Amino acid sequence: MNGLINYVSCGVLWLGLLVRAPDLLRHRRDPYLRAICAVLGLAGLCFLLGAPPTVGAVNRLSGVPNLAAPLTYAAITGYCAASQVLVVHWRGGPGVRRTARRWRLAYAAVLLGIAVTFLLGDAPVERRTDLDTYYATTPFLAQMILLYLLAHLTAASVTAVSALCWARRVRGGLRAGLLLLGTGSLCGAGYSVAKLVAVGARWSGRDWSALGTTVSPAAAGLGALLTVVGVLVPLVSPRAAEWSRARHGYARLAPLERALDELLTRRTLRLPRPRLASPTTRLVWRQTSIHNALSHLQAYFDGDLYDRARAASLAATRDPERADAAAWAAVIGAAVRREADPAG
Repeated sequence: MNGLINYVSCGVLWLGLLVRAPDLLRHRRDPYLRAICAVLGLAGLCFLLGAPPTVGAVNRLSGVPNLAAPLTYAAITGYCAASQVLVVHWRGGPGVRRTARRWRLAYAAVLLGIAVTFLLGDAPVERRTDLDTYYATTPFLAQMILLYLLAHLTAASVTAVSALCWARRVRGGLRAGLLLLGTGSLCGAGYSVAKLVAVGARWSGRDWSALGTTVSPAAAGLGALLTVVGVLVPLVSPRAAEWSRARHGYARLAPLERALDELLTRRTLRLPRPRLASPTTRLVWRQTSIHNALSHLQAYFDGDLYDRARAASLAATRDPERADAAAWAAVIGAAVRREADPAG
């Protein structure tokens, strides 16, 4: 009853929304980004409104028993609409705006149906966790419950199929993100399926309310975690790959910087080392220091030494790249010694 799963899921989803918010502010007109942020924001709102403490607070403040139920169902329906719009923009092609508008209109009709059926129904007994099964046989409320569950199941299924099918045609971080998002949507579909099974059991006189109070929240929480990770992976993976390349380049340049260290220190050619910097910034710092040293040594480079060293290395290795590297190493080492002791 403490709603821990709901609040943790809401926090995870809204954390993902916070990460994407700067991109949305920079590209306000991008419908794809708007759809992603709507999915994350509305999904978090669903968990927030569905938490038992929140349900009790909404019902108490409003003075209407079970008012939190249609509000939660409305948030779920809005999430479904945002998911479908996101899928439409993923697919692309002609008629994207028209198709997205149709999905929005369809789920607007679902919202209207939820509101009307709740007003026509009678739910005097507050149920914070098992309203779906408790009122599964109540006129109009049963239709409201069935309406939102089928709408959610449709959205989750379409999103899962679209994401997993698209993942087969792409690679890298986008593929991983789509696989996670598709799996998260399948878990979301499990939420609806468990609820529908519990409602169906209630219609047949059985009490399977545990499916709706334990299995469904767990499936929804896992789906929320996978969804937010799936949305963030394509954003984070290019930067992670860039940082990995930068760390590799930084490490490869370490021997050259050590060879130039005495010159860099004596001639004050090294820039101040950046603190708490990204791998890319550290790489640029090392490259700049090396460039400063090589520019200072240019007058001491020996072209004949380069030719002799390259020819010897090429004869030994038959590798032009290694021969070039060995020749430059010999030239730079000789230039460092000549600059330090011109007489020698």
